[in-house]
Amino acid sequence: MQAQYYAIGETAGKIYRFLEQKGEQTVTKVQSEIGADTAIFFQAIGWLARENNINFNKLGKTLKISLINK
Repeated sequence: MQAQYYAIGETAGKIYRFLEQKGEQTVTKVQSEIGADTAIFFQAIGWLARENNINFNKLGKTLKISLINK
């Protein structure tokens, strides 16, 4: 179980750094670029959302995410 928490945290960090560099991106693009397992990836997205670090922007069928400016 501890390894899964570590993997989620690591993936959340990768997502955060990717969005820091690239700005708003589609969820599909972010997952593809960081090469994360789907389940871990979405748990990491949930973690970032719970910590109020990301915005969601739905445009039609496309879901984009970006960092919240603090």
